[in-house]
Amino acid sequence: MATPRATIPLKYQPRRYYCTDTVNSDCQKGFISAAGLNHHYNAVHKHHTTRPSHPQQHPWQPTGQHDGSGDDNIEPQGAYFVKHPVLDGTPVDLNGDDLPEGASPPKPNTSSKRAWHPFESRAHFELADFIFHQNEMPGAQIDELMHIWASMPGQAGTPPYANHEHLYSTIDAISEGDAPRTSFSMESVEAGGSGGPSWKHNGTYEVVFCDPQILLNHQLSNPGFKNHIDYSPRLVFGEKGQRVWSDLMTGNWAWNQCNELSKDPDNHGAMFVPIILGSDKTRVSVATGNNEYYPLYISAGNVHNGMRHAHGEAVSLLGFLSIPKTDKEFEADPEFRTFWRHLFHTSLEAIFHSMRPAMMKPQYVKCADGHYCRAIYGLGPYIADYPEQALLACILLMDSFASHVLWQKYGIVDDILPFTASFPHANIHELIAPDILHQIIKGTFKDHLVSWVETYLKKHYKNDFAAVLADIDRRIAVVPPFPGLRCFSQGYGFKQWTGNDSKALMKVYLPAIAGYVPNEMLQALSAFMDFCYIVHQSSLAEGIHSDGISIPRIHALQHYHEAIELFGAPNGLSTSIVESKHIHAVKRPYQRSNKNEEMAQVLLVNHLFSGLLDKPLIPQDNVHEDTSFQDDPYLQEAEDDDSERVDAVVQLAHKPSPRKLRTLAEMGQDIGHPELPDLVSIFLFQQRNPGVDVPDISKCPKAIDPGYSFSSAVATFHAPSDLSGANGMHCQCIHASPSWRNGAPRYDCAIVLLFSLSNVHYPCALVQWFTPIGNEPCNNTGMWKVEHEYDEYGDHLVTHLIGIYGDEYIPPDLHYSDSLAAFGSFYVNKYSDYHAFGLAF
Repeated sequence: MATPRATIPLKYQPRRYYCTDTVNSDCQKGFISAAGLNHHYNAVHKHHTTRPSHPQQHPWQPTGQHDGSGDDNIEPQGAYFVKHPVLDGTPVDLNGDDLPEGASPPKPNTSSKRAWHPFESRAHFELADFIFHQNEMPGAQIDELMHIWASMPGQAGTPPYANHEHLYSTIDAISEGDAPRTSFSMESVEAGGSGGPSWKHNGTYEVVFCDPQILLNHQLSNPGFKNHIDYSPRLVFGEKGQRVWSDLMTGNWAWNQCNELSKDPDNHGAMFVPIILGSDKTRVSVATGNNEYYPLYISAGNVHNGMRHAHGEAVSLLGFLSIPKTDKEFEADPEFRTFWRHLFHTSLEAIFHSMRPAMMKPQYVKCADGHYCRAIYGLGPYIADYPEQALLACILLMDSFASHVLWQKYGIVDDILPFTASFPHANIHELIAPDILHQIIKGTFKDHLVSWVETYLKKHYKNDFAAVLADIDRRIAVVPPFPGLRCFSQGYGFKQWTGNDSKALMKVYLPAIAGYVPNEMLQALSAFMDFCYIVHQSSLAEGIHSDGISIPRIHALQHYHEAIELFGAPNGLSTSIVESKHIHAVKRPYQRSNKNEEMAQVLLVNHLFSGLLDKPLIPQDNVHEDTSFQDDPYLQEAEDDDSERVDAVVQLAHKPSPRKLRTLAEMGQDIGHPELPDLVSIFLFQQRNPGVDVPDISKCPKAIDPGYSFSSAVATFHAPSDLSGANGMHCQCIHASPSWRNGAPRYDCAIVLLFSLSNVHYPCALVQWFTPIGNEPCNNTGMWKVEHEYDEYGDHLVTHLIGIYGDEYIPPDLHYSDSLAAFGSFYVNKYSDYHAFGLAF
């Protein structure tokens, strides 16, 4: 007979406590109790303190003017930066006059609007957010919900919204950040004729877009970017006086643009706003029909790279470019390709035509910190893959031809003027951004190096080629698990490669081919991997070098040194940013449309989602007008620790595993370490007597009472080069489970315990330590080699390990969960993630 469940309270409990975290003002989650609010704050906000994605720096004002060479009269101490002396983003008042330093921003006039306008109350806003944004409920279901709501006792037949049209019209009434949509059409000069290719006579090409200046102003005024935006270019210098590049405004290009703009006295004191563009064709479905779209994205270059990676509102959908279609027999026609180029550049020129005045004279804009300043805009880096880069630069796609053949038969397209020619201080050949995804990960690693290795194996092993390739697959399949590391259970034989496939394979590829290819090939791949991981760092210092390469996509690698100096860290301008935006900005809104004139509908959905339903619309001055949103004395407990700054924190799972008390002896038997009670006794002595030598084990405190063990923990640490939040904090789940998902055990790197002695909690981890083999990394792979060390007093931590496979084939039945026991020595995998590489390199 089943045990009866505990009595469930039937009385509705309203949310009375709302998050008011000062760092993440967009949160504002509601909770029933103060305990729930405190738990949310400690889990989400307490350790996610604001921290820059580059080293801590302080402004330095020398007696002489700084020219970036470091030869000034005052010797700086520590990391520092120098702001541009002329275009420094000086705040102004509502009349356009400069404000004194430290002045408070002017208060906007919000007296004419009620709180939560245009919604009736906070509850109406949250309902609209839940239905339209979170649940994406169709209109017919919204109508049905309102009918059910109206029939509830006590509702008097009046639901919050009359129907879906009422809900939509309320959302449409949101005025903040409104970017009206517009469009224009173009056609061939021979339109209306007959005969010849269809694109000449039947094609009308429509371009739909929003006002780019309004989208940029919305990004610049977003309060969520307050601590993640630069109002002036900065020359950043490290601890040893070396130049450091991170965000776009730390690069030489932004500084040089301001030098040019400073020649006009009207620009003095203004804020330079670089316009980052990105475009990439995508398919919205696999069904038949015209399902290919050409989205164009826009971002203000002042916003830090971390915000563009955080999938927030730092990247906006600007519009859709037109894709000309023709019969297959004319797709390679030079005349059609020339028309496509004209269409592309003419469209971009038309989209930004309205911004020409703002690129000539400063305009008043509101900034994320609440201040106003004068902003002057300029076209900045363009994010695109190689075919689009050729389209932008007005060149034909290159191939592996001799230089005289390229010059005589191909070369520059001389009958097309790039769109940048119509705008001041813009040169498309300087603005092509480096592309880590397509140039390095896909173009070089997947398309060239993996194929190069397989070509060598096929030529060298001949009849044994299939067996060798199968063994490499097994080597990859038995790689031990690690947080954030993909498991290749069947090797790397993908039918269709994605960027994520390539990035995941890069992390485990070198040890898998070691022994099958010459050492020189391993060294070449190791050098390339180091280069890839270096340029992916969020902050780069002087000391980057390059040599010439001839393959088109690989050829771009020799320009990375110059590109880093111009635009900062390349990971802030990779096509992975715009490709990751496709799902939320194009594909999901397309599925919500009625498929008739869908591009305008997609832009409308993006407008409604563009930060408008992600944060409250209530004015800050009116925050107390809603009785359900008020200060509470219990909030003081959660806000007192706001000054605490940590680089890393580990939180145990909410529930122990198993959910029963066990003695340390029982735990030790379960995990194969019967010496666990003695190890804990030594640990407790060290914790209570720091710096004192460990005495005889009998004199160490004993943990007699039973306790709990935990099979997982979440580590949160600062790793801005990996996928992370706006503040660069990265989370990894550490597993130590005897049965992972009812299967084999999984031990990532530790078994976590929690117990107390004299009511003092001591979280700790039992760690197996490995000792290095030799005094330097392997010459061929660049990785350290380690082997087991049985030191019962060790308190060290290891990273991801991959077995050194040797000369024998891997047994087909070897499972990755047994790898750490199956091999005697290992590589320390510095390529497991970018944070690990930064520590090991």
